Amino acid sequence: MKYDEIKEIARKFRKAPTQAERKLWSILRLRKFEGKKFLRQHPVMFENNRKRSFFIADFYCAEDRLVIELDGGIHEIQELRDQERDLILKSKGMSVLRTRNEELNNPGEVEKKIKDALKSRIQKLPIDEVLK
Repeated sequence: MKYDEIKEIARKFRKAPTQAERKLWSILRLRKFEGKKFLRQHPVMFENNRKRSFFIADFYCAEDRLVIELDGGIHEIQELRDQERDLILKSKGMSVLRTRNEELNNPGEVEKKIKDALKSRIQKLPIDEVLK
C-alpha cells in the first residue's frame, strides 16, 4: 500500500471520530495541552518480516514521541495485538500511553496521566535531546 493511500485512510478516520476521540481531541487540539502539538489518527509505518506495514495511532506528539491510544471495548479481546503494537512503537523510540474510553468521564485524571507521561518521557531522553 502506498503512503498516500494510508494517509487517506487516516483522513477518513479523522472525519469519523468516536465520542472518546472527540473528547480527548478537545483537550489536545491547537496546542492547548502544555503547548504541545498533537496529531490525531497518525499513520505509523514499520517493517515486519521484510514487509512494510502500518497502523494508525489515535494521537501522537512528535515533539515528545508520545503516542496516546484510546482503548474501547474491542481492546479487551485484542490485548495481544495491542502489546505487539506497543512493542513496535517502543522499537521506533516512542512511548505509549493507553487510556480507557471510560477514563474520559474524568478528564482531569486523563490530563494528569498525559502530563506524567510527557514528564517521564523527558526524563528518559538524553540531555542533548532535552536541550533542543
